Amino acid sequence: MKIVSYLRVSTSKQGRSGLGLEAQRQAIEAYARSRGASVLQTFTEVESGKVDSRPELEKAIHLAKVTGATLVIAKLDRLSRNAAFLLALRDSGVRFVAADMPDANELTVGVMALVAQQEREAISRRTQEALRAAKARGVRLGNPNGAAALLRAGRGNAAAVSAVQSRADEHARRLKPVIDSLAQEGVTSLGAIADALNARGMLTPRGGQWHKSSVRNLLARLAT
Repeated sequence: MKIVSYLRVSTSKQGRSGLGLEAQRQAIEAYARSRGASVLQTFTEVESGKVDSRPELEKAIHLAKVTGATLVIAKLDRLSRNAAFLLALRDSGVRFVAADMPDANELTVGVMALVAQQEREAISRRTQEALRAAKARGVRLGNPNGAAALLRAGRGNAAAVSAVQSRADEHARRLKPVIDSLAQEGVTSLGAIADALNARGMLTPRGGQWHKSSVRNLLARLAT
């Protein structure tokens, strides 16, 4: 038995760290050993759930077709809300197996795809309705200072806001030696600090890239 392995993680951060990939790889390898199968090739997709293109999946499906291999994924339930993935899998015409749901078939996947699409549309609709309602109440949307925005809007609870602020304060304290070192090197402007932190692979408290505004918030926390 020949196997083509397909792994998927949903963010580039997870892709770089390997988070989730190793567990999927082990599940597929365990399945291959139990069937006495050989893995021809492994394809890894790093993408957002909102993006419908699946280039690595297409490559995996093509190889499975031309070699007569079985496409094996680790966890179908993890992807059960991803309509694009499920429809591509259902319509591919290749044999496939999910290590966590070995009895799944084209009918199972088709039903999952319909449910996933409906849920995706429902989530989008609810989100838009909530945003319109918030805007009608005068809530300022898109503010990067999430905790402050919650306080101004009178939403959330004090414990949650305090936790967000505490994490940001702790993150700032950890970065203080780096900021001090940059200052000694003459790197003091907001843009230059942001570039230096990004170059060093350091992330904001929310796990994103640094910009002038986030550096300004960081320096303000360190000054208090």
